[in-house]
Amino acid sequence: MNKNGAIVIVEDDIDDQEMFSEVFKELNYKNEILFFNDGQEALVYLTAETSEPFIVFSDINMPKLNGIELRKQIHENENIRIKTIPYLFFTTNAAQEAVVDAYSKSIQGFFVKPMSFQDLKSTMKIIVEYWQKCESPNYVK
Repeated sequence: MNKNGAIVIVEDDIDDQEMFSEVFKELNYKNEILFFNDGQEALVYLTAETSEPFIVFSDINMPKLNGIELRKQIHENENIRIKTIPYLFFTTNAAQEAVVDAYSKSIQGFFVKPMSFQDLKSTMKIIVEYWQKCESPNYVK
């Protein structure tokens, strides 16, 4: 896991992207924040050899390649999996079927998007700081 790598947010809703952007601006982490509008765009980035992100936050319901399909492709790709990138879902609905499906793809967290800016900021702070403290295997190219 590259703790200095980009924080990747896969989210097709522009309003949600803006809220994530404001949250991370206030949290003032040194990591670059990268937004992708759909899973297909994110997959192209994640499969690039030079890609070494810190963490991925993904919506589930997106066009082209949804979050579950994206996670499945990442999980099945040894070149991405070896990078030990934490992958978490942030979505508007936590239907039990979606939660079970997500965890069957070895995600590291499933969250319902908080309604308030302050709740989102608090949640992001807890998550990012947890992963900053977490040990992982050294990724060597």
